[in-house]
Amino acid sequence: MKEYYIDLGSSTIKVYEYENNLKLLEEHSIYFKNGFDKEKGISKENLEELTSYFSELKKKYHFLYENTHIYVTGIFRELNYKRKVELVKLFNDKFDLYFNIISHGIENYYLASAMQNDYNGKKVLIINMGGKTTELVTFVGSKVVETKNLKIGVADLLNNFEEVNLPKSKNTVEEMDSFVEERLSDLELDQDYDCAIFTGGEERFELLTNFNLVPNTLFDDGVHQYMVSLEDYIAGTKRVFYDITMEELYQLMPQNPKWMDGARAGAIIPLTLFKKGNIPWIIPSDLNLIHGVINDIK
Repeated sequence: MKEYYIDLGSSTIKVYEYENNLKLLEEHSIYFKNGFDKEKGISKENLEELTSYFSELKKKYHFLYENTHIYVTGIFRELNYKRKVELVKLFNDKFDLYFNIISHGIENYYLASAMQNDYNGKKVLIINMGGKTTELVTFVGSKVVETKNLKIGVADLLNNFEEVNLPKSKNTVEEMDSFVEERLSDLELDQDYDCAIFTGGEERFELLTNFNLVPNTLFDDGVHQYMVSLEDYIAGTKRVFYDITMEELYQLMPQNPKWMDGARAGAIIPLTLFKKGNIPWIIPSDLNLIHGVINDIK
């Protein structure tokens, strides 16, 4: 029987099908941070868009309680108890589905499961960034040795840099990097990482925008084919800021162009972390927590 797994974060909903393999069916972006209040809930407009989208999904894929699994993260964790219960009840009554808001710890667990590998004995920093939070997991070989949860995400940068999504950004990579550096001034990172893996659709994005990717020679897990040097990551990021217009970015992802609204801002937190950890190589990845859920149940 086909199973459906949904990753519902602060700004993007990803819908997967699993039978023998995990397949991304579609994604849809809603900026839940807009009009958000932990006491009042998500905005009326965003709630209407969320319920309308799930109505379409349920009809299209025949979602049932027993075959559909929703994992909710990010900004939804900040809701007070009453608002969380209201969303759980809404999804139960309207869709006969469970609106499963998972903790940061559970998200870290699934992220670690998604990224489980021996990494050829390398020391690897996993970076999983969302709209409001960023999770870090450190592997040494096949073992998780440390996890960190950062209360900063793409939304923080979009809220503070209003000109980043002009046709060509009027905010600079350097000023945004400095902002993140200040926010993460208390964060300590080891200086002996062999590489970092940046998850959540980054491989797709870097391929679409022609980053200078080279074959991954650090490890072979059958999934992560490419790597990019820190120098070339910075160069690719600057090209996305200053040379590629927002309209051109939207055209690269016609099925969900709103995803590109976070593309420029979303490059900065990892960039700051790469520099802070003196990381020489970046491995772009399309894996996320749903891959960890699947690995956990196999």
